[in-house]
Amino acid sequence: MATTARVGILQRPLAPTGVWSWITTVDHKRIGILYGVTALIMFLIGGLEALAIRAQLATSDANVISAETFNALFTMHGTTMVFMVVMPAGAAFFNFLIPLMIGARDVAFPRLNAFSYWLFLFGTVLMNVSFLAGAAPDSGWFGYAPLTANTFTPSASVDYWVLGLQVLGLGTLIAGFNFVVTILNLRAPGMTLMRMPVFVWMTLIISFLIIFAFPVLTIALTLLMFDRFFGTNFFAMAAGADPLLWQHFFWIFGHPEVYILILPAMGIVSDVLPTFARKPLFGYATVVFAGAAIAFLGFGVWAHHMFTVGLGAWATGAFAVATMTIAVPTGVKIFNWMATLYGGSLRFQTPMLFALGFILMFMLGGLSGVMHASVPVDTQQQDSYFVVAHFHYVLFGGSVFGLMAGIYYWFPKFTGRMLREGIGKVHFWIMLIGFNLTFMPMHVLGVLGMPRRIYTYSADQGWDLLNGIVSAGAFIIAISLLVFLYNVWTSLRNNPRVTTTNPWGASTLEWSIPNPPPVYNFAVVPTVRSLHPLWDEDANPIDPPALPPVDARAIHMPSPSYWPVVLAGAITLLAAGLLIWKQASLPGLVIMMASGVLMLYSLFRFAVEPATEPVHGHGAHGAAAHH
Repeated sequence: MATTARVGILQRPLAPTGVWSWITTVDHKRIGILYGVTALIMFLIGGLEALAIRAQLATSDANVISAETFNALFTMHGTTMVFMVVMPAGAAFFNFLIPLMIGARDVAFPRLNAFSYWLFLFGTVLMNVSFLAGAAPDSGWFGYAPLTANTFTPSASVDYWVLGLQVLGLGTLIAGFNFVVTILNLRAPGMTLMRMPVFVWMTLIISFLIIFAFPVLTIALTLLMFDRFFGTNFFAMAAGADPLLWQHFFWIFGHPEVYILILPAMGIVSDVLPTFARKPLFGYATVVFAGAAIAFLGFGVWAHHMFTVGLGAWATGAFAVATMTIAVPTGVKIFNWMATLYGGSLRFQTPMLFALGFILMFMLGGLSGVMHASVPVDTQQQDSYFVVAHFHYVLFGGSVFGLMAGIYYWFPKFTGRMLREGIGKVHFWIMLIGFNLTFMPMHVLGVLGMPRRIYTYSADQGWDLLNGIVSAGAFIIAISLLVFLYNVWTSLRNNPRVTTTNPWGASTLEWSIPNPPPVYNFAVVPTVRSLHPLWDEDANPIDPPALPPVDARAIHMPSPSYWPVVLAGAITLLAAGLLIWKQASLPGLVIMMASGVLMLYSLFRFAVEPATEPVHGHGAHGAAAHH
C-alpha cells in the first residue's frame, strides 16, 4: 500500500509555457508527449504510404504508381512503422508513466532523456527528407545486401536510410540505459522489484533488449556505410564477402526488435485488464518471468527468417525448436490474461475493448507464427503474402491495439480529460473490422501464391477479389483513425476536467496524484507496502498524521536546457554533411568540420551545465530530496 501524506502546497511550480519551453524541456512528461505526438504524425504518414500501396494493388494491371515509387513506399512504410511509430509510441508511455508508476520525480538522466528524443526526431526528419531530394530509400526496410551496394543502388537512397537509422538508433540506445538506471535506482521506498507494475517490468526488459540488440544493427549499418562511402568490401560479393552476413546481422537485431515492439502492449494490457476486471492480475510473477523468458529466447531464434537460404539441416532444426519454444512463455501470458478475466466483474469500456482486441488478434498472429517454426511450412510460405498477414497480426493487431488501449486508459493522466466513451467504441469496432478485412485475406492470397513486394499482377492469377477486399479494409482502418483523431480533438476542446485522481479505480501509484501531474509528480515521495497500493489502502489505512505544508519551491527539479537539442542537431548535421560529401566533397567536408566543432562544443557544455537550479531552501520532511 502507498503511504500518502496529507500535506498542503504553499506554492506549486508552474510548468513553463511557449514553444521554447517545449524545445528546452527536460520534464519526462513533456518528453513523453513529444514522443507520442511525433509517433502519431508518423503513423499518419506511414498510413498514407500504405494506402498508396493498397490503391496500386486493389486491381490487376493497375498503374496508380510506378514500380520505383512502389518500392520506395513499401520500404519507407516498413521503416516508418517499426522505427518511427511503434517504438516511439512505446517510448511515449515509458517516458510519461515510468517515474509516476515507481514513485519518482523524474528519470535518472533528464537531459539525456531530452537528447534521445531530439536524436529520434532529427533521424526521422533526415530519412524523410529523402522524398524531397528524390532519393527515398527503395531497397526494402530490411536492406538486404548486395541490393544496397553502390553498384545496384547508385542513388543516395540507401545513404539516407543508413544515416537516418544511425541517428535514430543512437537515441534509442541512450533511452534504454536511462530507463534501466531509472527503474533500478529510483523506485519509491518499499517498492521492491516484485511490487512493480507489470508495465514497469516490461519497460525494464525492453530496455535490456535495446541495449543488447541495437548495437548489432549499429555495427551492420556502420559496415554498410563504409562500403557505400569509403569503398570497403564488407558486403561486396564480387570481393568474396559472405552473402548471408547482412541477413545474420539484421535478424540478430530484428527478432529481439519484434519483442521491443510487442512487450509494451503486453505490459499495458497486463495493467488494463485488472482494472476493468476488478481483480488482481492472475499469476503476476509468472507474467513477469514469461516476459523475461521471451526476451532471453528472442536472441536465439533469428535464423527462422532464413530457413530458405541453405543453412543446413542442423541449423534449421535448432532454430525451429527455439522458435517453437518461445511460443510457450507467450502462451503462458495469454492464459494468465484469460484467468484474470475469469470470475471478474468485467466493465467493457474502451480501454478494455482494445485490450481484448489485442489478445485475440495477437493470438491469431502467434498461431501463424508457430506455423513458420515448421521448416517445410515456412519454405512454402516464405516471401508470400501469408508472411505479410502474420507480422501485421502481431504488430498491428498486437502492438497498435495494445497501444490504443493504453491511450484510452491513460489519456486522463496525460491531459486531465477523458476521451469520449461512445466515440471510442465506434473507433474500436471500425478498426477491428477494417483490420481483419485488410489482413485476414492476405493469408489466403499467400496460400494462392501471391509473392510479397510485387507492385502489380495479371488478371489471370485470380487475386483481384481478395486484393479488392484487402484494399477496402485498409481504407476502413484509415476511417477508424479519423474517428480517433476526432475523439482526441473534441475531448480536449469540450470534455470537462476529471475531478478525481483515479477515474478508473485503478491500483497503481500514478493514479494517486492529480491529472495531469504537477511538475514534481509527488509532493512527498510515497512509501509502498504492496503490489496494489491504491486498492489495499482502503482496507489498511496507515496514513501518518498530517504533515506541515510543503513549500513546492524547495522541490528542486532539473532546469530546462537547450544543449540536448543543439547536440542532437550537430550530430544530424554531421550525417547530412557526409551525404553532401559523397556528391560534392568540398562543401560536404566544410559542413562536417563545422558540425564536428559544434558537436564537441555542445557536448562540453552539456557535460558541465548544472543539472538543477541552486538550492535555496529545504522542503518539509525531506520533500526537497528526490528520495
